[in-house]
Amino acid sequence: MARPLIQMALDSLDFDATVALAEQVAPHVDIFEIGTPCIKHNGVNLVKTLRAKFPDKLILVDLKTMDAGEYEATPFYAAGADICTVLGVSGLATCMGVIKAANAFGAEAQIDLINVEDKVACARATAEAGAHVMGIHTGLDAQAAGHTPFSDLNDIARLGLNVRISVAGGIKAATVQDVVKSGANIIVVGAAIYGAPSPAEAAREIRELVDATEA
Repeated sequence: MARPLIQMALDSLDFDATVALAEQVAPHVDIFEIGTPCIKHNGVNLVKTLRAKFPDKLILVDLKTMDAGEYEATPFYAAGADICTVLGVSGLATCMGVIKAANAFGAEAQIDLINVEDKVACARATAEAGAHVMGIHTGLDAQAAGHTPFSDLNDIARLGLNVRISVAGGIKAATVQDVVKSGANIIVVGAAIYGAPSPAEAAREIRELVDATEA
């Protein structure tokens, strides 16, 4: 298995604070995720800024597209996004629109399985349609209710689909090695890094734990 990638969720609404946080953690992460509230507030200019500052990093724009997939995703790929997300609950046609836009730019489309009732069926259908990344996502509200992404991760990993598997949902230093061992290719970390006294130190710790783990 290839070295798992660490994705840093940038969730602040403040443009300058987002860029500053990215600069702090850049040595230790592989993907910058512009979170949904952040991209709604700051728009495509934040994508362009991060692309210019970090040419060696992947940039994921968490659009959570629900309709008009190709139309919505295209300007973000054009601005330099490597990955855009589309909600699995949007239906296959919308997912295929984002996949089409991604392919036009040599980029990737990620299917977010949040709130999808039959995640296995959705993952199979969208992978067959050409999706590149499958996102196992336990949202903030579900986390507050005590849910974790592990059961869903195991279900999707067992399918053996030709996609990378991304996992998000309250991952921290104490759990990140379990996520790697369960078969995740991309580990999404947010509050455990940006909420730490030293985000750079927290990111370094996560990096070391991931690199020390054998899946």
